Amino acid sequence: MKKQLLSTLILAVVALSAYAQAYPPQNAPQLEFALQLKVTLGETFGINNTQHGRRTVIPITGGTFEGPQLKGTIISGGADYQLNTENRTELEAIYCIKTDDGVYIHVRNRGIIANGTDAEGHPTFYFRAAPQFEAPADSRYGWLNNSLFVCTPEFSKDFQGIVLNVWRVK
Repeated sequence: MKKQLLSTLILAVVALSAYAQAYPPQNAPQLEFALQLKVTLGETFGINNTQHGRRTVIPITGGTFEGPQLKGTIISGGADYQLNTENRTELEAIYCIKTDDGVYIHVRNRGIIANGTDAEGHPTFYFRAAPQFEAPADSRYGWLNNSLFVCTPEFSKDFQGIVLNVWRVK
């Protein structure tokens, strides 16, 4: 009985796999550019050797943001709380932004930074995060509450801080 059940499950998995390869999903996620954040940062400090690793805190001191549907400033007072292990950093940035028309929006951005090597031994760098927005539901920014977002950094010698490009997952 167990062998027959196992055989049936294996056949079902093989059939589903073949179907998925022959008929890719029609609703695969797409990305739509949402905004760019230019975040200014304060002096970094750390707490060594916690029970979880090294804790690094990077104060957020301000900045600006702009996208097709919103524009404004980043409010001073937030921070990026990072947990560092040997080849990986978990980040959680918590801060607020204010649109040019005076609407405050809370942001919580969680992600990872990973360093490693590829199959040929070349160094690799991975930095992705998923910001989550809390906007007033009855505002013109309520759409931020009902979407998933991903972001990647952009490094620039001309800007003292971090630039994050944010896309909405459609």
